[in-house]
Amino acid sequence: MPLILWIGIISAVVLLVVGLFVTLTGQRSLVDQRLEAYLQQEKAGEAVTEGEVKQAREALLTSWITRQVERTDYGDKIARELARADLKLKTGEYVALIIISSGLTAFFGYFFGGQSLLFAFIGLVLGPFIPRFFVKRQQAVRLRKFNDQLPDMLNLMVNGLRTGFSALQAMEAVSRELPAPISDEFRRVVQEMQLGVPMEGALDNLQRRIASDDLDLAVTAINIQREVGGNLAEILETISYTIRERVRIKGEVSAITAQVALSGRFLSLMPIFLALILWGLNRDYMMQFFEPPLTCGLSILGLAGVMLVFGYFTLNRLGKIEI
Repeated sequence: MPLILWIGIISAVVLLVVGLFVTLTGQRSLVDQRLEAYLQQEKAGEAVTEGEVKQAREALLTSWITRQVERTDYGDKIARELARADLKLKTGEYVALIIISSGLTAFFGYFFGGQSLLFAFIGLVLGPFIPRFFVKRQQAVRLRKFNDQLPDMLNLMVNGLRTGFSALQAMEAVSRELPAPISDEFRRVVQEMQLGVPMEGALDNLQRRIASDDLDLAVTAINIQREVGGNLAEILETISYTIRERVRIKGEVSAITAQVALSGRFLSLMPIFLALILWGLNRDYMMQFFEPPLTCGLSILGLAGVMLVFGYFTLNRLGKIEI
């Protein structure tokens, strides 16, 4: 057990040192500062409950980590990734989650790997990828929902502009009428503009939170129209039609290539499942990979892993068609 504690302590110290030694020149944007001031003013009149006091005491360590990480470029990157995934986590909480994940995977690797330091090290290395995988997954789901709602948003803006609304009023209508996540994002755009941020800056911040090519097309059209003039309603209507047709074609292509994608996932996961089953049925047989000389067994496992990854990405690439 002391060995596990030492592994957890060392992993925590290493990850914390890496986060603190990133360049300390990163600064928070003007938009984030104004939004924080706006939210602090809203919370100033609220009564502080006992639960909030308890939560503040329990989050003392994560708050300190957040203050240290937010001043770095790495902290800005984490905040951007969390914002894209719409996860209500502070940067310090996310770093703490990575540390906890590393410690737990190291513990399980050591415990279920026959108290082997090799499995503990493998778990320590793979641990940080678990929160990152979850964040990337949330980003992909949210981006897909946003892209599906984007044509409806453009149509709503077109109808509002044709009835005499300004661009700001049309965005307010989007934030009220449409569901999340597009309503949440445009509500933040409206709040930023009400705080004095120019429309170009607010839309740029929206693009930073939502990495969508379709959104980039719409934002570019809005910015160009504000510079040179023109009928914004007709421009957005044309963009909406283009996006709808691309979504329709992309759905047809996805249906045709679904078999290739499923085959790639199944063929990639099948050897892993078979290895786990053999590990449970006959552990001595599987442990022969880790008997001396270790280079032979580890080379076989490494080559198998490389071939699995290469085959998975190859099949995914065959079924991926850019539209």
